[in-house]
Amino acid sequence: MKVKMLSRNPDEYLRETKRDIHKIPRNFDPALHPFQAAREYTKALNAVKLERVFAKPFIGNLEGHKDAVSCMCKHPTQLATLLSGAYDGEVRTWNLGQGTCTRAFLAHDGIVRGIAYAADGKHFITAGDDKTIKTWDTVPAGGEEEPVNTIFSKTVLSGITHHRIKPVFVTCGEGICQMWEDTRNEPLRTFQWGVDSLLDVKFNPVQKDLLASCASDRSIILYDTRETGPLTRIVMKLRSNKLSWNPMEAFVFTCANEDYNLYTYDVRKLKTPVNVHMDHVEAVIDVDYSPTGKEFVSGSYDKSIRIFEVNKGHSREVYHTRRMHRLTCVSWSLDNKYVISGSDEMNLRVWKAKASEKLGILKARERNALLVNDALKEKYAAHPEIRRIARHRQVPKHIYNARAELRTLREKGRRKEANRRRHSKKGAVPFVSERQKNVVEQDT
Repeated sequence: MKVKMLSRNPDEYLRETKRDIHKIPRNFDPALHPFQAAREYTKALNAVKLERVFAKPFIGNLEGHKDAVSCMCKHPTQLATLLSGAYDGEVRTWNLGQGTCTRAFLAHDGIVRGIAYAADGKHFITAGDDKTIKTWDTVPAGGEEEPVNTIFSKTVLSGITHHRIKPVFVTCGEGICQMWEDTRNEPLRTFQWGVDSLLDVKFNPVQKDLLASCASDRSIILYDTRETGPLTRIVMKLRSNKLSWNPMEAFVFTCANEDYNLYTYDVRKLKTPVNVHMDHVEAVIDVDYSPTGKEFVSGSYDKSIRIFEVNKGHSREVYHTRRMHRLTCVSWSLDNKYVISGSDEMNLRVWKAKASEKLGILKARERNALLVNDALKEKYAAHPEIRRIARHRQVPKHIYNARAELRTLREKGRRKEANRRRHSKKGAVPFVSERQKNVVEQDT
C-alpha cells in the first residue's frame, strides 16, 4: 500500500541566515497579482480619508420664523413641500427645492403643537394651545387665509396624526386620545387610561388601525381604533417625548427618551427593547425614520443631530453648527437624501443624509468609482486604521466633556454592581442587561 504524504522543501521558505531577505511564497497564476491585497487596502484607506475630507453635510437654512420652530410635517406625495409651525402660532409652507417660503399665516393664538397633512394632500390640519383644531386648504381659495373648518376642543392639545388612507385623524392632550372625522366636529371615539397628559401620538403607516402614544407618566400606550379602550402599555424609568414607526417593519417603533437614549421596540414583545441607541448627552426631543426603514434621525437638547442605523447602538453621523441651539423637531425627506431640522433659534436647516455624498448628476465613470470605493471600505472596515478614520467625528466642547462624564458614571455604576454581586450570596443580585434596566412594568 502506498501512502501519499505532503512534503515541503525547507530551502523554499527558510533563510540561511538572519540577514537574508524573507522568502515569500508566490502564486504563479497570471490572473492574480502578488500585491493585490496591499493595493486594495491602500485604495480603501484613501477612500475613507477622502470621505472624511468631503464630509460637508450642511446645505442651507430656511429663515423667516419670528419665534422658535415647534413642529414640522412632510407632504405625503410632494418631495419639495414642507410645513412648519412656530411658538407664536405662525404656520409656513416651504419649497425645499428653491429654499423659499411660499406661504405664511397666523394659525393659532399660542404654540402650534402639531401639523398633519390629510391623506390626499389637498388640505392639512393644525392643533394649537388655544384648544382649536383647524383645517386649511393647501392652496388658499381666493387668496384669503381662513380655515375651512374649526373644531373647539375641551382639553389642551399636544399632538396630532392623520390616517394614511381614511379621512380620520387623532389628537392627544390632557389625559385623553380622541379620534375625529374630517367632516364632523365631535370626536368619533375617545381613548383613556388614567394618565395626566399625552405628549405624542402616531398612526402606524402599515397597520392602519394601530396607534401609539407617549404619556407624561413615563408610559408608552398602544391603541386599536377598532376597540373601545387601549391595548397595552409599558412604563419606563423616564418619560418618552416622541416616537416614530418604522415604515418598512410595521411592528417596530423607536421612542426618544429623557434619559439621553432612544429605544427601539417590537410590539410583539414589549417587555424588552430590541435595541438601545446611546450617544446623545441630553434629553432626546424628536425622532423620525428614513423611508427605507434602515436608519432614523434624532434631535436633542444637546444641540446636535444624530443619524442611527436601526440595528446599531451608536450613531454613524453627528451634525452640529455654532448657531444651532436646542433641537425641537427633525424630519427625513421622502427621497432618502436629506434631513431637515428645526431649532429654537427660529431656523430650519437642511442637511445631507450622507455627509460626503455628491449632489447633482454623476458621470458613469464617477459613479462606478464611488461604488468601488464603497465596496472597498466595506471589505476593509474591520482594519484598525480604517475603522478609526471612519468613526472619528469632531464634536463641540460641551458634548465632548459631557460624554466623558457620562462614560465615567456608567463605568462607576457597572463597577458598583459587579462589586455588589461579588460580595453577595449567589443569585441575590441578578444581572440586568442595559436593555432591561429602563423598563419598569408592562400592563395589558
